[in-house]
Amino acid sequence: MSEPTAQPADTELTASTVDTTGESSVDTTTATTTSSVTIPRMDPIDAGRFTASEAPRAVITATDVSCYYGSFRAVNEVTMDIGLHEITALIGPSGCGESTVLRAPNRMNDLIPGTRVTGTIAYHGMDIYAKDVDPIEVRRRIGMVFQKPNPFPKSIYDNVAYGPKVTGMKVSSMDDLVEESLRGAALWDEVKDKLKQSAYGLSGGQQQRLCIARTIAVKPEVILMDEPCSALDPIATSRIEDLMLELKEDYTIVIVTHNMQQAARVADRTAFFTAEAAEGHGDRTGHLVEFDETTKIFSNPADSRTEDYISGRFG
Repeated sequence: MSEPTAQPADTELTASTVDTTGESSVDTTTATTTSSVTIPRMDPIDAGRFTASEAPRAVITATDVSCYYGSFRAVNEVTMDIGLHEITALIGPSGCGESTVLRAPNRMNDLIPGTRVTGTIAYHGMDIYAKDVDPIEVRRRIGMVFQKPNPFPKSIYDNVAYGPKVTGMKVSSMDDLVEESLRGAALWDEVKDKLKQSAYGLSGGQQQRLCIARTIAVKPEVILMDEPCSALDPIATSRIEDLMLELKEDYTIVIVTHNMQQAARVADRTAFFTAEAAEGHGDRTGHLVEFDETTKIFSNPADSRTEDYISGRFG
């Protein structure tokens, strides 16, 4: 198979320089594609590799990020870096805001009425919530795989080709791009003879890998995964985990998981969240308790709440 040449449409993800002292609020009505500064795309060959003692280059930096649904503050002042070509796991009991935090970098929370984000989320140093940033372009660069496999009611081929078509990617051969994406999701050998068949005919694990292929077809740099294995059997879960370890050679991955063993197996760094009741009322707000290398989180956590959670004392 010849190497496909795929280029994104002639759009730029533009943004204001990050103001670390200010706030960024979601405003979907003013997002445009006009303007000024182009966020660089990182080539894996130039990215380098890091030893365990070296800090990775940050692709996404969250600084004092709080997320609100109306007047309810779901997550309070999260600060963390997402490292290049690493898998970062977000763990914690249900209702602690991990999924809300996961959706913030690609602005999926914009789609929920009344949602707003304060603080700064920077992608290569650019504020992705700046008013001159197009959220659609953000989502092309920062892809999302959801908890439940959600293939489109189309053929396997059309599921993978859908993103490049609707975003206007310049592709020399769509057939080659579909094959490349399915190979990247470790699915090609299983579906190559039935590309025109409905995606609904695949097993749950195959459907989830198809969703991953659909995500990587538009050439993102970051892949967000919201409990991608929670609806899968152990064999399918193992295949997705193996796939994540392969994909991090070319992508940066952030995953929400309630499976402690999964976080320990695949993640380079782990963030533990918990929820605390606000004073005066029963609303529980998510807090980042601890964020460190996964080996340290699971062997020698700095906070007793982390140790209590990973040892099963609560959650």
